[in-house]
Amino acid sequence: MRVDDIRGQLRRHGVSGISTLRKPELVKTLVKTLRSSGAGRRSSGPAGRAKATKASGARQPASSRTAPGRAKAAPAKRTIAARTSTGTAGRTAARTSTGTTGRSATSARKAAARKAAPRKAATSGTAAATRRAAGGGAVRTGRSTSRSVRSSQLITSLQDRPERPGRSLVTTNHDVIRRWARQRGAKPATISGTDRAGRAGVLTFNIPGYRESSRIREITWDEWFHTFDLRRLNLIYQEQMRDGRQSNFFRTESPDREDG
Repeated sequence: MRVDDIRGQLRRHGVSGISTLRKPELVKTLVKTLRSSGAGRRSSGPAGRAKATKASGARQPASSRTAPGRAKAAPAKRTIAARTSTGTAGRTAARTSTGTTGRSATSARKAAARKAAPRKAATSGTAAATRRAAGGGAVRTGRSTSRSVRSSQLITSLQDRPERPGRSLVTTNHDVIRRWARQRGAKPATISGTDRAGRAGVLTFNIPGYRESSRIREITWDEWFHTFDLRRLNLIYQEQMRDGRQSNFFRTESPDREDG
């Protein structure tokens, strides 16, 4: 029997003061109560009724003696039922609310991740470059767009920064190119003998101590960018090596011919 059932039995027999008793004590009390009530039934009859009358001092019907116990037991049952119902309803509502909220939050996160994925992909690669044409920073594409351009991080403005040291970068933004050259003391230049139709041919930079050659001829930025834009070139470069040191690596690339 459960504790509540034992207490109900005791209340029906008119036993009070049992709310603080534990189950072993309740069992002992119930056994004593049942034994005493059984003895009363065995001594029923004239003698039994006479003894009951003497003990109580007044004759009372059996129904009147047990009525208070029954009257007390009924509200107790209703109270237990109410507590059980309330507790079950509360736990059910809590589980339902928590489950619904959790599923809603998970769905919202998944939706946000799906929306963020295209934006993240748009920060690099050729497709992203064609969509981000602001400030002359869009990558130029064509039939011979190199794998290096597709795998490099697109830099479209002075505010863009490499994702990590050693990252390969690509840009067509004039301000970004000027800043990169200025930080290295590099001057715009071309290779002598490659001039075509009155314009510079192969574009390069004259960086002190890096790729020095007697064929390098310095030119103005206007000449350099005129050829750079006319030939639709991209500049592939690095800001830093993987160990964090400054990198002087650069290469111009043509989408119509892989080597710029």
